[in-house]
Amino acid sequence: MKALAEQITDLDGVNIYGRVVGVRGLMVEIAGPIHAMSVGARIVIETGTNRFIPAEVIGFSGHNAVVMPFAGLEGVRRGCRAVIANASSQVRPSIAWLGRVVNAMGEPIDGKGPLLQGPSPMPYRNSPPPAHSRKRVGAPLDLGVRSLNTFLTCCRGQRMGIFAGSGVGKSVLLSMLARNVDADVSVIGLIGERGREVQEFLQEDLGDEGLARAVVVVATSDEPALMRRQAAYLTLSISEYFRDEGKDVMCMMDSVTRFAMAQREIGLSVGEPPTAKGYTPTVFTELPKLLERAGPGINEGSITGIFTVLVDGDDHNEPVADAVRGILDGHIVMQRAIAERGRYPAINILKSVSRTMPKSADPVYLPTITRARQIMATYSDMEELIRLGAYRAGSSPEVDEAIRLHEPLEAFLRQRKDEVASLGEGYRQLEKILGSLETER
Repeated sequence: MKALAEQITDLDGVNIYGRVVGVRGLMVEIAGPIHAMSVGARIVIETGTNRFIPAEVIGFSGHNAVVMPFAGLEGVRRGCRAVIANASSQVRPSIAWLGRVVNAMGEPIDGKGPLLQGPSPMPYRNSPPPAHSRKRVGAPLDLGVRSLNTFLTCCRGQRMGIFAGSGVGKSVLLSMLARNVDADVSVIGLIGERGREVQEFLQEDLGDEGLARAVVVVATSDEPALMRRQAAYLTLSISEYFRDEGKDVMCMMDSVTRFAMAQREIGLSVGEPPTAKGYTPTVFTELPKLLERAGPGINEGSITGIFTVLVDGDDHNEPVADAVRGILDGHIVMQRAIAERGRYPAINILKSVSRTMPKSADPVYLPTITRARQIMATYSDMEELIRLGAYRAGSSPEVDEAIRLHEPLEAFLRQRKDEVASLGEGYRQLEKILGSLETER
């Protein structure tokens, strides 16, 4: 009843509207009661053909409001009514959303019927909890992926980035995390995803078991920039709802780069100057506002964030990747060269960092982890000479050790999509590999 009463309150008592006076590219100019419009306000454009186009005020030009639509502008002409919606920009998730697929507006797109609305509204653009009130990150989280559990141990409430080029296996790694992670709820945002791959991800990668405890938000690459940006906001809003319910939430977003591209498109349309690689200043303002919403809560719940970053041309220092890396609590680097030799997930352990290490790792196995990293680093330093045959066996005991352990460690890092590896199991396997060397000695 509380939810119904609040929704009735949101209904407009009086229609206030303006008129469309111009269309420039993706932008629509509306003349009318400017005093009743504010940045972020919802507008509904009536085309006169029983088509209603939702839009959002993103700025002002002279005496007109500048709005951007959530859908195509087909049918819009000068003089169309633009009604100012009274309802605020919010969504009402509930536990019934688990197992469902929704669009950026929180509407079901999986053909399973209407969604049960929750009692409490969650703003799309919410503020993160105050820094002094947030709890610290919790206990180590079992991700179900051996290489991450062992070398890049993640805590509950931590935020990690997956940095990779296209086609290196980000989506498959996300699906492994969604199925195997030891969390109560998974919220997955597919931002700017290829339409063809959505069903593949849901049916093959995520599966019925993964979907049963997940909410999936989808905005495909052909949707307007506002919808793609809104999908990212909605992903965090749903995560915040479950966090406030005391749940441990795994929030996964693929990808932050497409969110940044959508924000760049909006910024350029409104007249912002392009800066680094064409990205507008608001891109770098919005990124921390979005990513900081993940993390520990004030009470029991937490949001563990995994955000993928599509690095342009495999350049891990491009502007968005550089900005995101500075905001998050660690980065997982996936490398094309590793994928090309058939080792999946193609994670470069030496270039990846979890900022909670070494405190998050089991102290009993910490010397083993450190030793394994040193061995991999030694092999990496000499790899070119080893492949060329320029290294002579016996020249260095450390290099000989790295060569003997290279294949066992590669096998340890390799994991099938349907394979599950627990946190403790990974530590024990690594200790066994290094122990075999001591036995050999």
